[in-house]
Amino acid sequence: MKFDSLQLNPESKSLSIQAAIDFEQFEKFAESLAQATDSRVLDRQWGADRHQWLLEFEGTHMQLNYEFYGDICWLSVENDDEFEVLEYLAGLLEAHT
Repeated sequence: MKFDSLQLNPESKSLSIQAAIDFEQFEKFAESLAQATDSRVLDRQWGADRHQWLLEFEGTHMQLNYEFYGDICWLSVENDDEFEVLEYLAGLLEAHT
């Protein structure tokens, strides 16, 4: 797994992930991402142009989203105090850029 870039956004409580992601093969990408971050997959949902997975990292729930038309992928958390989890994971994932 290789990322083109990672960008933290405190306002939206998200970590944007730029990578070569194939919409039809999203499961492979998402499972690799979950493994790289030592996260557990709790739920998987998808539609015509979007994937949305629920991940858990050490008690923190995160949404992993990918939108086909915008070629946009991001992890997000609900609460401001959980943003530090995304900061930590961004540091782990830097090795893959």
